[in-house]
Amino acid sequence: MTAIPTAARAYILGVVLCAAACALPLLPAVRPGASVPWSALLLAGLYAVCEMPARCRCPGDRVPVGAGSFFPVLLAAAFVLTPPAAALVAVPGALLGRVDQRPAGVRRIWRAARLSLATWGAAQAYLLLGGGRTPRVPDFPYALLPAAAGALAFCLVLTALDGGILATAERLPVRSAWRGPLLRSLAPHLVHGLAGLMMAVLWRSPYGPLSALLVLLPMYISCWIFVQYHHELAAHQATIRALVQAVDIKDRYTRGHSERVGRASVLIARELSMDEGRLEVLRFAGILHDVGKLGVPTRVLRKDGPLTPQERRVIELHPEYGHEMVRGIGFLGEARAAILHHHERLDGSGYPYGLVGRQIPEFARVVAVADAFDAMTSTRSYSRARPVDAALEELKRCAGTQFDPQMVQALVRALARHGWETSVTADEPVAQAACGNVPPQPEPQPQPVRLPVRGPLAGRDGAPGGPG
Repeated sequence: MTAIPTAARAYILGVVLCAAACALPLLPAVRPGASVPWSALLLAGLYAVCEMPARCRCPGDRVPVGAGSFFPVLLAAAFVLTPPAAALVAVPGALLGRVDQRPAGVRRIWRAARLSLATWGAAQAYLLLGGGRTPRVPDFPYALLPAAAGALAFCLVLTALDGGILATAERLPVRSAWRGPLLRSLAPHLVHGLAGLMMAVLWRSPYGPLSALLVLLPMYISCWIFVQYHHELAAHQATIRALVQAVDIKDRYTRGHSERVGRASVLIARELSMDEGRLEVLRFAGILHDVGKLGVPTRVLRKDGPLTPQERRVIELHPEYGHEMVRGIGFLGEARAAILHHHERLDGSGYPYGLVGRQIPEFARVVAVADAFDAMTSTRSYSRARPVDAALEELKRCAGTQFDPQMVQALVRALARHGWETSVTADEPVAQAACGNVPPQPEPQPQPVRLPVRGPLAGRDGAPGGPG
């Protein structure tokens, strides 16, 4: 996002003004005799130093080393300083930190403001629950409750502010902008709060602030592990992209189809309230469902005329080819079963094994619906897209025999909430059609002979809606 919408700019300005108001009591003009304590300056410098590795990446690094990994320093400031002083600690590090997207200046100011407000909120929550009743070393185990409250406040403020920017800048629904980030960040922030409390205890102990630096060593180790995890994740993504690109090159009629099936599969899964940890694996299942076409001869995939029985049997082997290709990729998990069984049908007439009803894995039942829906709503060089409503009606008609009714209804609900944009998968670009509207007519082209269907909605490979 290089151009920030006006609503987002107004929102950022409001957050910046609120953050500035939090630090106003430190100004002598507002509060005579007030000044910034030396401990605040020391913690601010420490946080800035901790964020500096993010500005310099090693060759091949795709994840900033320090990004988001030193919240314990900010939480320690919330437990040691007054709220106005704690609000200033994040500013130097946030302004000096690395920014990869433009406009960099606005993003740095936004980051400084949100972290200042979150640290101020953590300090207020800590004091509210009595965390400041002992002027020296925090009283264990009594200090655990105020520290947990501070970490929770820190998490809630950050989530609320980030949700607001997503709603104003990306126009996401407020509920989805809030819910996902909150669930993902709650546990890590509580752990950061415990580490921050450890720093605060050492900071106020007879050993002095220098001893608090010992807490940063495990933080650097955890940061290194975090980077290694993201390197592995990036390698996974690269593997998926390479496989999908290979399929798109080989089967030009379904270009972009795999990515859309992955997206539709996730929409269905969210409606079914699947665990967040399974969503990414399901997305991989949708993206890779046709990877077995790499094992099908290109002349068969691109054949314009009707397929012979032998050629159809070859195409119907693509789920098994795909399963064999990805069998050794451990991170795919349940996705492997979806790749193998996404052409099974509830009534047992599918392939490759003719599974019936609940014998078909859940991921395969999701991908089957997503695959059929995108095949019917995509404009290709040989056929026009169906309107979204017509495609959904066809899915409903075949629910219970070909498709799982639960998955069909989940897709209907998801599209009612989020909408869908039909796409072009032909070699020649055709203007995109709005969701639910009749797509524009493609240029006249020789029409290939229609293939005999193998049940409701069957296409070239037996998939609903066409050769998808």
